[in-house]
Amino acid sequence: MSEFEDLLKGIVEQGAEETSHEWLDDVEQEYGRTPLIFKRMSERPEVLISHLLYKGTVTQMSGLDPKYVELISMAVGAALRCQHCTGYHMQAAMKKGATREEILEVILLAGLISNSSVLANAYRIIDEKLQACVPCVNEGMDVPPA
Repeated sequence: MSEFEDLLKGIVEQGAEETSHEWLDDVEQEYGRTPLIFKRMSERPEVLISHLLYKGTVTQMSGLDPKYVELISMAVGAALRCQHCTGYHMQAAMKKGATREEILEVILLAGLISNSSVLANAYRIIDEKLQACVPCVNEGMDVPPA
């Protein structure tokens, strides 16, 4: 039996409710706090368990150093403007050895990419919509070519 199958067997034997509580305790011990989303998910243990199984599988299969997984997670949280995600993953990255300089550099990169995404999206919309600006044509405005 594989490690994953052993894990699933243990969940079935222990039950979803007890597994959920145990895993929340593990998160608290490892990171010093439990994210609100995990607490809410635990109200439906099958939701928390499936989320943590997925998260665990993705991170365990990663060839990246765990510090970099947390730094990437922090960057995504920052780009998505999730204050809690950013803070949680920053603390996790620091526990895994990230320096202040690395954290600041990653946030700078996240901001750069996030800003570029906003601009690229807006420019595409402008190019698409300005070409077909019916009110502009109806009012005799000259619409510059794209």
